[in-house]
Amino acid sequence: MADNDIKQHVQNALDWEPSLDAKDIFVSVDEGVVTLHGTVASFSEKMTAERVALRVYGVKAVANDLIVHLATGFERSDTQIAQAAVAALTWNSVVPHDRVTVAVADGSITLSGTVNWNYQRDAVARATRDLRGVKGIINNIIVQPVVRTAVVRDEIEAAFKRSAEVDARRITITSRDGKITLSGNVHSWAERQAAERAAWGAPGVTQVEDRLVVVP
Repeated sequence: MADNDIKQHVQNALDWEPSLDAKDIFVSVDEGVVTLHGTVASFSEKMTAERVALRVYGVKAVANDLIVHLATGFERSDTQIAQAAVAALTWNSVVPHDRVTVAVADGSITLSGTVNWNYQRDAVARATRDLRGVKGIINNIIVQPVVRTAVVRDEIEAAFKRSAEVDARRITITSRDGKITLSGNVHSWAERQAAERAAWGAPGVTQVEDRLVVVP
């Protein structure tokens, strides 16, 4: 697909998204790589714009250069943001108790600590990114499984085959000391993400290195 066509499709997708005000978002495309420029009113909108762009067919990657300019009345002090983040994590049933720490500087949250699964790491980021006043998230949480189970290539490949979103024939899997490396090519960014999620689902996985290339 031509870059001009991808650009138009991405812009249309951004305009169509009801949870996003895309009037100040500008799109450029170079060989399938989309760059988002401009401003948004919250970090939540910045992440939404990225997710919307990645779902568009033909997009190989997204560079998110959007700047968060908080709307009037949405500003919060770092102390208020930190207090809200701690409360959000305390009330979240997926996040392990007392395993995550929060630091806030200039509206940007840094998350640290350890969890047993990657879905818990992702849950921490989701619980804090939509808080009022947040301008950015740095997720430094480390995945440390309680039980280090040997990861068998065939098990992850079987998970790929169970997924309607992943073509296992195009993906090569290597495993070493809990680290999984995925290589090969996929048809879309959504398929790439689905493969990465499936790999993270294996017991004992501490890291997934995603080298998959999007080839529409």
